[in-house]
Amino acid sequence: MPDRGGGPTGPRIRAGRPSRGVRTLLMTLGVLAVLGMAFTMFAGFWTDWLWYRSVHYSSVFTTTLWTKIGLFFVFGLLMALAVGLNIWLAHRLRPPLSAMSMEQQSLDRYRMGIAPYKTWLLLAVTALVGLIAGASAAGQWRTWLMWVNGVPFHQKDPQFHLDVSFYAFDLPWYRFLLGFGFAATILCLIAAALTHYLYGGLRVTSPGARATAAATGHLSVLLGTFVALKAVAYWLDRYGLAVKSSDFKATGNWTGLRYVDANAYLPAKTILFCIAVICALLFFATLWRRTWQLPVIGFGLMVLSAILIGGLYPAIVQKFQVQPNEQAKEAPYVQKNLKATREAYGIDDTKVTEYAGKATTSDKTRLRSDANDAASIRIMDPNIVSPTFQQLQQMKNYYAFPANLDVDRYTQDGKDQDTVIGLRELNLAGIPKNNWINDHFRYTHGFGVVAAKGTAADAQGQPVFTEYDLPSRGSLGTYEQRIYYGEKTTTYSIVGGPQKEIDYSDDSGEKTTSYDGRSGVNLDNPLNRAAYAVAFNEPQILYSGAIGKGSRILYNRTPKERVEAVAPWLTIDGDAYPAVVNGRIQWIVDAYTTSNGYPYSSRTTLGDTTADSLTATSNNRTVVAQQNQVNYIRNSVKATVDAYTGEVRLYQWDTQDPVLKTWMKAFPGTVQPRGAISRDLMAHLRYPQDLFKVQRELLTRYHVTDAQTFLTGSEVWQVPADPTNKSGNAVPPYYLSMKMPDQSAQAFSLSTTFTPNGRDNLSAFMSVDAEAGTSDYGKIRILKLPTSTTVDGPKQVQSQFNSEQDIAAAIKLLKGGDSEVEYGNLLTVPLDGGLLYAEPVYVRGGGLKYPLLRKVLVTYEGRTAFENTLGEALDKVFGTQGSTPPPSTGTTNPPPSANPTVQQALEDAQKAFQAGQDALKQPNGPDWTAYAKAQKDLQDALKQARDAEAKAAAGGKNGDTGGAKGNDRSSGGNSGGKES
Repeated sequence: MPDRGGGPTGPRIRAGRPSRGVRTLLMTLGVLAVLGMAFTMFAGFWTDWLWYRSVHYSSVFTTTLWTKIGLFFVFGLLMALAVGLNIWLAHRLRPPLSAMSMEQQSLDRYRMGIAPYKTWLLLAVTALVGLIAGASAAGQWRTWLMWVNGVPFHQKDPQFHLDVSFYAFDLPWYRFLLGFGFAATILCLIAAALTHYLYGGLRVTSPGARATAAATGHLSVLLGTFVALKAVAYWLDRYGLAVKSSDFKATGNWTGLRYVDANAYLPAKTILFCIAVICALLFFATLWRRTWQLPVIGFGLMVLSAILIGGLYPAIVQKFQVQPNEQAKEAPYVQKNLKATREAYGIDDTKVTEYAGKATTSDKTRLRSDANDAASIRIMDPNIVSPTFQQLQQMKNYYAFPANLDVDRYTQDGKDQDTVIGLRELNLAGIPKNNWINDHFRYTHGFGVVAAKGTAADAQGQPVFTEYDLPSRGSLGTYEQRIYYGEKTTTYSIVGGPQKEIDYSDDSGEKTTSYDGRSGVNLDNPLNRAAYAVAFNEPQILYSGAIGKGSRILYNRTPKERVEAVAPWLTIDGDAYPAVVNGRIQWIVDAYTTSNGYPYSSRTTLGDTTADSLTATSNNRTVVAQQNQVNYIRNSVKATVDAYTGEVRLYQWDTQDPVLKTWMKAFPGTVQPRGAISRDLMAHLRYPQDLFKVQRELLTRYHVTDAQTFLTGSEVWQVPADPTNKSGNAVPPYYLSMKMPDQSAQAFSLSTTFTPNGRDNLSAFMSVDAEAGTSDYGKIRILKLPTSTTVDGPKQVQSQFNSEQDIAAAIKLLKGGDSEVEYGNLLTVPLDGGLLYAEPVYVRGGGLKYPLLRKVLVTYEGRTAFENTLGEALDKVFGTQGSTPPPSTGTTNPPPSANPTVQQALEDAQKAFQAGQDALKQPNGPDWTAYAKAQKDLQDALKQARDAEAKAAAGGKNGDTGGAKGNDRSSGGNSGGKES
């Protein structure tokens, strides 16, 4: 017999089976793989827990986690038990003997094959459906928390007279339960039918009865349960009509009942509910009658009724009752929609005033004076001048400013002034040498605030900085300048350990620091290091010598990201902005509570209604929506994020909002009362842009309060496209200190314009008081232009600017060489019955890679001016040249000085400035070499004047003579610049 082993005396090896060593290796690898997967899952959970604990919002993590776990197990077990019980019952009710037929003989093979594994197969099936159902239920944690913690709105819907909380908090949970019931019933029905078929309870081709009595009774109960659930669905559908969205030809997007809903669908749903209840009882009756005849007939009648009563009858009502007299039929329901929508979006108190659209006086002197009082016209566009901040105040390549700066109010010279502000944030792309240590240990933070007057520019068109240099200094006083948390800080840093961090460098060398805040997660624990090494896929965290005692890891560092994490039930405004508050830099984040269940209120899509020409080019301006489709919104929370410690604080802003009260009940202690807002912080809170954009979109239709007018569509407006942007996106709203006709003084406001649908002329101007802490905060005013005459809208005004022959020639001159002209924000200001438009014009080119303010465009009542300064442009428009004092410097001689050295320096500065202007006006285009030389001479002269004045008047203010050091570098000093 041939030897099949390893030799005459060697051991026999069974062919095809791996050796013991290979089996051991495979088992070891398998165990390691399982352990690796388990630790990866653990690392994600553990790092999340550590982070929430580090920001002192561990209750949010635990509440959310236990809610998800509870829903997972409860509904997972319910589904598993329901399916498992029905499989077991179907198996128990199997016939003792199967019929002798080809069908049953072929099934015998399957029955015999699964017989040894029946228990395991049952467990596998139930576990699978349980896991799927549990995972689905866990995703409903918000729905559960809102249902169990819901508080009343104390407002009733006009149809069923139920509190709004029923639709906002209860109905979504009932619908989930109904959906779960349908899913469980269908799965049980499928599982039971398959089991009955496998064991002979159901037969397809066998002779005799198609189903045993036991199978008939079992399946009838399941079918009866399904029909009973359908009856419940019909009943809930009645209430669902109040929050149902539909496309209404007369008004577009529509929510709530219309005539056909109230008079056809509503009674139809009630009738179908009764039919479904009767049909369900017929199915349950088969437990005694053991026949399918009556329930099948009942089910057929229910289906037929659903087609005739639920489909055909409403169509007949719509065709023959509504369409012939639609406005009269729909008017009462439209009125309900108007009222509910205006309440749900907070626009019910909007004040609409008729506005002439043309000047009420011809007194040019008065108009010129009123123009100064009407608004503090901002000629520094925060969306244009970021490169200028970058060039003049970046200081180091590893710092950068955001693409869009912010507008805030700060006290200058004893009064609040609009200020353009930005933070000098960390820019990893500018690090001299990128490596793991530099990126995460050495370069960890930005440094300092940079701010400039919003209403002024110097002689060179540069911002007039009020906070400047590195470290920053100026009008903001002393504050913690290090910025560990910001909009551009998107990577993690490890701080506080043996590795020193770079603060900044100056003439004396590199300054280092070590983070002493309590933010972040401590890495002293080896378990923590291992978890973060896995979570961040960075093994060096585990063994690097740069990590030691006191090391902390900082991550989730953008303000919106942190607020969203600690309050996952809030929708976050797209624009977080910085402010210096009580000696610290605080990011201020507006947050909203929303709902999709406000009866009769029309829905809007947040992603669409908050989009404009800025969000199209900047992801930092995009709203972070928990629920994109909403029909109720409130700015219920003001949040702050400390730029140094990362501390997140949530403040209750809307004390009446029932949605916020519900979430505060679900997450107690997470939101501080409104009274905890400090006076200094209150001074920097403002009306949020995204809420304003949602409200203005709704007001394009819902400024109308009369149902008949609303139905005709004759008063529909639209938000105009940005005339200075070729993208075609909506014009963004602008923050501006201005005075509406019914106001006695300027107020910090957020404003926008409207045009008629499909046209470019102006139909309305909208403004909201944006300064928190005032009695009029949040008050929306609309100036409605007459329809009998036309008033130019933004696009038409921009076209006039571009088509004026003199302006076009001047712009062409500005574009000489490789220069580019950039148009700033086109601001609209109500003035004595008319509308004043102002737009700054910037030039970028030649040796300069950043925009400088060169001209200001102004138009009023068809008169247009294109001048070097805002004051000159206003003088020309109103024909009052010479009636106002000339600017401090520029085309005029410098003021005399008692100090001959200062006087000579100022005269030299004037000559240098004039030489620069002449260089820009050369016939063949600007002479940038001569211009650069003139600017250097100008700066040298101003520096000489500053030094001489400082010596002559020790203790005087730097800004009174030559400007601060930061302005020497950027704008030639305040005395050498001209304020526009």
